[in-house]
Amino acid sequence: MLDVSIIIVNWNGKDLMRRCLDAVIATTRRVSYEVIVVDNASTDGSQDFLKQTYPDVRLIENTDNAGFAGANNQGMAISEGRYVLLLNSDAFVGEGTIDTMVQFMDEHPDAGMSACKLLYDDGRLQPSAYAFPSLLTELYTALQLDKVFARSREFGKYLMTWWDFDEVREVDTVMGAFMLVRREVVDQVGVMDTSYFMYSEEFDWCYRIKQQGWTILYNPAVQTVHLWGGSSQRVRVEMFLQLYRSKVTFFRKHYGVVSANLLKLILGIGCLLRIGPGMIYYRRSSDPNKREKHRAFQQLLQALPAF
Repeated sequence: MLDVSIIIVNWNGKDLMRRCLDAVIATTRRVSYEVIVVDNASTDGSQDFLKQTYPDVRLIENTDNAGFAGANNQGMAISEGRYVLLLNSDAFVGEGTIDTMVQFMDEHPDAGMSACKLLYDDGRLQPSAYAFPSLLTELYTALQLDKVFARSREFGKYLMTWWDFDEVREVDTVMGAFMLVRREVVDQVGVMDTSYFMYSEEFDWCYRIKQQGWTILYNPAVQTVHLWGGSSQRVRVEMFLQLYRSKVTFFRKHYGVVSANLLKLILGIGCLLRIGPGMIYYRRSSDPNKREKHRAFQQLLQALPAF
C-alpha cells in the first residue's frame, strides 16, 4: 500500500501547478506516493499540459467546476495511500516536508490530521491554524478587537494571533492548503461536505473529525510556501460573499439556526461599522483593493438576510 496519496485541485492554474508538482517530485524521497490532480474544467490548457509533462499523474477531468470540496472528494474516492494529503496548487512543499509529515503521523497514532508550517513566498510566517469560530470571536472580529488586541489570548483566540506557531500543538482546525489525513479518518468520518462550494469546508471537516475523538496537530518542523490565491491579493466581491455565506452555513449546521441568525446580526454590525465610520479609511485610500472591499461590505450587508 502506498504511503500517501497527494490530491491537488486545479482550476486554470497551469503555471502554479507546474511549480507545485516539481516541488513534490524534487523533495519527496523516503515515502511512496501517488499524485492525483482533479481539474475543475480549466480552459488554460492544464489538462493537456499535465498529460504531456507529467504522465504518471492520475488526472480526473471535470467538465464542470465541482468546487474545492467536491473535487477533493473525487480524488479521495480513487486514492490508494495510507494517508491522504490535500495540497493546494499554489502550495510548494519544502525539502523533506512530505516525508517528515508522514513519519510524524506514524509517531502520533491519535492524530487524525496534521499540518506543517506555511510561509508566504517572501519567507514570512503565514498563520495557518485556528480555533473554531464562535459568536464571541465573531463579535471580536466585527468590532476589530482581534486586531487591536492581537496578542491577547482572548481577543486573538480565533486566529491564534497570540501564538508564534513555533511548536507542535493540538489545534481545532488548519488551513486547507496542506492537510495530511489518516485513511481511517476518511473511512470513519467521511469526506468533505459539498454544501460548501468554497470556504469553511475544512472547518467543517475538522469539526467532524474532532467530534469522533481524533486530534489535529500542527507541526512547524517542516514548511510549505503558500501563495494564498496566487499572485493577486485583490478582493473579489463574489468570493468575499461566499466566505461569509459558508461561515453562516457552518454555524447553522453545527451550532443551530438561532446561532446562525445571531451570526448574521453580528456580521451586519461589522458591515455597518465599515460602511459608515470606515468609509474614510476605505474610500479615500489610493489602494483599489481597499475601495473594492468597501463595496464588498455594502453588498454583504444586502446579501446577509438570504444566507
